[in-house]
Amino acid sequence: MKVKFYTLGCKVNQYESQAMSEALKKAGYETTSDSKADVFVINSCTVTASADQKTRQAVRRFKRNNPDSIVILTGCMPQAYPEKSRELVEADIVLGNKNNALLPALLEQYRKDCKRIFSVSEHLKGDAFSGDTITCFEERTRAYVKIQDGCNRFCSYCVIPYSRGRVRSKPLFELKKEVEALARKGYNEVVLVGINLSSYGQDSGSSFPEAVKTVNDIKGIERVRLGSLEPDHLTDEVIEKLSECEKLCPQFHLSLQSGCDRTLKAMNRHYTADEFRKIALRLRSTFEDCTLTTDVMVGFAGESEEDFKESLDFVKDTGFEKVHVFPYSVRRGTRAEKLPGHLDSRIKDERCKIMLEEAEKIRRSFFASQIGKSYSVIPEVTDKNGFYTGYTANYIPVKFKADGDLHGKTVSIKITATGDGDYCIGEII
Repeated sequence: MKVKFYTLGCKVNQYESQAMSEALKKAGYETTSDSKADVFVINSCTVTASADQKTRQAVRRFKRNNPDSIVILTGCMPQAYPEKSRELVEADIVLGNKNNALLPALLEQYRKDCKRIFSVSEHLKGDAFSGDTITCFEERTRAYVKIQDGCNRFCSYCVIPYSRGRVRSKPLFELKKEVEALARKGYNEVVLVGINLSSYGQDSGSSFPEAVKTVNDIKGIERVRLGSLEPDHLTDEVIEKLSECEKLCPQFHLSLQSGCDRTLKAMNRHYTADEFRKIALRLRSTFEDCTLTTDVMVGFAGESEEDFKESLDFVKDTGFEKVHVFPYSVRRGTRAEKLPGHLDSRIKDERCKIMLEEAEKIRRSFFASQIGKSYSVIPEVTDKNGFYTGYTANYIPVKFKADGDLHGKTVSIKITATGDGDYCIGEII
């Protein structure tokens, strides 16, 4: 039987889809990217109301277009909102992300008796890290490796602690074994990901820098890249230890959310704007060619025009090389749901537009400043005209012309121009 995965959300979800895919292959199933399949697995995200809507639409679309298929819903939405997920009758099997390892057995059970299955188990305090490891990452030249799960922070707007449980860390010996296997398969860049990545080790007595160094020291790995980080976890000691990992890419995604102290407090974030600024300066002074990317939420409950302008000014002053901008979305069951001052969607959309325009100006200016510089680039995709696109270590997308197969190789590129604001153009040295 052919199985198609449809994955929404973060890199952790992408990793878990790969793990489930490998488990199903071991059970005799075949994965496909075709629109026609016997089984559809929707791995959901529930960070925003929009993500929930996309999940519902996907479940209904796959069943409508393939009425004889088996539709499976898993991921964060059923974990956080099990009863709402149970109501999606188009899903033949509903399971939470805690039960992903049961997928092959549940699928076999459904094929045997054709009775709808609902399997969502609550994350419990004290749960250990669980889940399969992966041996490859299909259709990608870099591999995402999940090393951490869960979050203890309870930001007032966020449902993730309820959908992912508390902090859990992959044992170092397991991480080492997994990445060694990926290196043998030819992956020379790995991206370490987690729900709250920089909290790695809080449950096990290990530490985040120790996990990074474990991967850094593996033969065959040329680059170690990091997923999203909580800024206040990056103490001077942590930054110093990370700087000793020579394969670590000097690109850091620090989750800002807002540059306004009043809003940060209402969000239950664990730093001030000034503390964030000092961490950013320390990273840029420690790592050569360092780039900083971030997430910014606009229109949080109670955010005034002055609060928004303060956040906007902070983004402009910090000069992030890339900013993901998104409007606040009410999540049922969070503390922010009950806060006063929820804004109209029209206001939130307008603030998104303003913030994004400023962020794009900064990004275009940064790209222009790179002209004439040389970097190592790992090519990832190629088009029909023979142009490759790849990334520098500090995550600048570069498009260049080349002959022959360069996938998985490292080439030296000189940046010669910028292209339509979203990438640089280069030539092989």
